[in-house]
Amino acid sequence: MEISGIFAAIVIGIVIGVLGRLVLPGRQHIGVLWTILVGVVAALIGTAVAGALGVADTGGVDWIELAVQILLAAVGVAGVERLKGRR
Repeated sequence: MEISGIFAAIVIGIVIGVLGRLVLPGRQHIGVLWTILVGVVAALIGTAVAGALGVADTGGVDWIELAVQILLAAVGVAGVERLKGRR
C-alpha cells in the first residue's frame, strides 16, 4: 500500500466514522481519534463484506458498500462507547 492509499483510508475513515456517529441517537462519549479508528476499520471491513456479496464493483457510486460501511461504523462507535463507558 502506498502513502496515498493510507491517506485515502484515513480520509474515508474520518467520513465513515462521522457518518456512523450521526446514525446513532444521542451523544457519544468517545474522542475523535476513536471515531477515526473505528471509521477506518469499518471502511476496510465494509469493503471486504461488499466484495464478498459481489456489490463492491458497480458503475458509479457504490451505495450498498457505503451503507455497509456506515452500518459497521455505527456498530463500532456504539461498541467502543460501551467499552469506554464501563471504565
